Amino acid sequence: MSGLGELDRPETPRSPGAWDERSRKSLTDRAPGSGDAAAPSSGDGGAARGGAQPPSTVRRAAADPVKALMHRHRDLCERAVDPLEIAAGLEAYGVTDRTAARFRHRDVFSLAEEMYARVPRDGDAPPRPTEPSAPRAARAAWIVLAPLPGVLCAAAVAGLRLTEGRPRLIAAAVGALAVALALSAVLRRGPLRAAARTSGTWTCWLVGYALLGDGLLHTALTGGPDALPDGTAGGPWPVAAAPVVALALSCVPAAVGAHLFTTRARRRLTSSRGLADFSASVRPLLLGVFALYTGALAALLALTGAVLGEPAAYPQALTLGALLLLARLLTVHGHAHAATLVLTAAAAAEATALATVFAGRLPGCGFLAAPVEALVAVCGPAGVPAAACGVGALALLAHATRRLTRASAHAHAHGQARVTASRPR
Repeated sequence: MSGLGELDRPETPRSPGAWDERSRKSLTDRAPGSGDAAAPSSGDGGAARGGAQPPSTVRRAAADPVKALMHRHRDLCERAVDPLEIAAGLEAYGVTDRTAARFRHRDVFSLAEEMYARVPRDGDAPPRPTEPSAPRAARAAWIVLAPLPGVLCAAAVAGLRLTEGRPRLIAAAVGALAVALALSAVLRRGPLRAAARTSGTWTCWLVGYALLGDGLLHTALTGGPDALPDGTAGGPWPVAAAPVVALALSCVPAAVGAHLFTTRARRRLTSSRGLADFSASVRPLLLGVFALYTGALAALLALTGAVLGEPAAYPQALTLGALLLLARLLTVHGHAHAATLVLTAAAAAEATALATVFAGRLPGCGFLAAPVEALVAVCGPAGVPAAACGVGALALLAHATRRLTRASAHAHAHGQARVTASRPR
């Protein structure tokens, strides 16, 4: 037992020898506890009934438990292009550093390095760089595209301010279409690109509420609206353009923050020597990116509010921006379900608030609007979106600090898709 302490030191694993036919054959043997029961014998061999393993297989698995683990995760080991993908896949299956200690390894990373070194390969693959670098053309593309939604949104607001009547209606439609196309291009390239396809319906509702919702809620509580919005902040249905322009301009700090988080987390993944060590180093990085974005958004809100002569709308815009950023980060790193669920809940809360106000006008239904009226009396119309998006942002922040600090969230793009697809449900 005195020699087992030496196995706890971090070092490059050494293979017990070259692979041959006997190694491949022993790898395919069933290991105890792997979940594969032996087929019952059809003859008189009563000892083989009940899934009993041959003594030689038991001895081989006991002598080399890593080989049994490799057999259990054979597809992951054979397709991985570096040890990091194996480590991420093992973590996704629930293997922890404590589990790795049973295989005589200090952590999951060293266990993954041995598994990667012992996989038979047709040829020596060239080592992949520790930090994948995007081509200069691709990087320049998203850097140019990131400011485009903000520029087009500002141009659309200028068009609304400079036109009247039918030309204003045309300017609003063309501007909304142009901003939507530019935002779609930003989300298809660069650090905000995600493999999973999520519905943008609820995101559009949340942004639309930031533009028209507060004005509609205010006029609804005072007996309106009496006319359609005219694109101005002083009309019968006020339009809040400043927070929407600021949110569109915040695509730049969102893309920069996502890029910093992805690249630096990947770099720390290669230097960490344990899952706990990696999580502890990535958590401040995530919180720093979140703080950087919210600070940049607050500055943009102050700027757009001063230029457009409107209230900056800090509570509702900051909570909405935080919600959208966290939802996108989770989607990019393979956790789109939670992001979609929270976005849906926030949009449903805003829609329910508006619906209850109008339903309260029916005879005997005034109690339905009482909660919203009480909230507006204390916080103003901004209290509804601030509460809905704020609760959602806090929920996603707590979820992100658990999910985005795991090694499996930062596997290589191709490896991550395989890990997500093969994860047991």
